[in-house]
Amino acid sequence: MSRLKVGVVGAGAMGASHVRTLGTAVPSAEIVSVFDMDTARAQEVAGEFGATAADSPEALIAQVDAFVIASPDFTHADLAVAGIEAGTYVLCEKPLAVTAEDAYRVVDAEVAAGRRFVQVGFNRRFDPGFVSLKGHITDGTLGDVKLLHGIHRNASNATSTDDAGLVTGSMIHEFDTFRWLLDDDVTAIRVESPIVEGFRDPQLATIWMKNGQMITAEVYVNAGYGYDVRVEVVGSGGSASLEPRTPVVARVSGASSSAVGSDFVAHFIESYRLELSAWADASLRGEVVGASAFDGFAANVVAEAGVQALRSGERQPVEIPAAPGLYT
Repeated sequence: MSRLKVGVVGAGAMGASHVRTLGTAVPSAEIVSVFDMDTARAQEVAGEFGATAADSPEALIAQVDAFVIASPDFTHADLAVAGIEAGTYVLCEKPLAVTAEDAYRVVDAEVAAGRRFVQVGFNRRFDPGFVSLKGHITDGTLGDVKLLHGIHRNASNATSTDDAGLVTGSMIHEFDTFRWLLDDDVTAIRVESPIVEGFRDPQLATIWMKNGQMITAEVYVNAGYGYDVRVEVVGSGGSASLEPRTPVVARVSGASSSAVGSDFVAHFIESYRLELSAWADASLRGEVVGASAFDGFAANVVAEAGVQALRSGERQPVEIPAAPGLYT
């Protein structure tokens, strides 16, 4: 079987993790190039797998069949468009762009090309627990779904450091997750916080879907105790919960306890492996799987309304336009 020549733009924690996963756990991929503004860092990460450090993103794109975007958020849209224009498959880490307008540039580029090239890195779509949860929704065992409750907590976070960034950089995972779980779109959102002054963390969103379900989504990026992602789905016939499980529970000195990790990469390591494997295999077939560029744009639309809601204190309508035919 031929192998996909892959590059990674961005050699920080996320990019380096993707390089290692592609290099050790995705047989269909061959790491050939890594780019980072920190050249020494790029050389270090690339050298683990005999790859080279590219002089620029453009030079990297010219060497590869497909590439991963794991650079700062503000670079995502331009790099995705460059990949499309080069006819190169792209896995773009979330968010697709900083704004919905920028995200739609990626959609426009794919429509102009007449085919899809971009998969957005909403890795929960590949996580076995989330896939199982979606199965409980679609197979009808829960009856009519009425409510969903989501929790997304980090021990600490160095990237979502202001009110808007928490919505657009962290809560955006929830926006895509709930659209995907329910195969439905958001119609309104309200975002609130118990913090009045300073960085408003945690935040709690109330979300309304077209089919009538209501959702609560808590995001707390400096919760202190660890990384914690949970979801409960409540229907007319029962409920289903996705909760972290630990293989060891210690009972010591009259207390029962289990470890809570703090590393989101370690928490979702299997979903990243499955995501990258699916992306590489699909790219070899000339296909795109997972969240589309339009899904990335839709999440940005919800995020922008969420930022407005947080600032106004009011429920904000969400209007996601119809997807172009390329995505239907």
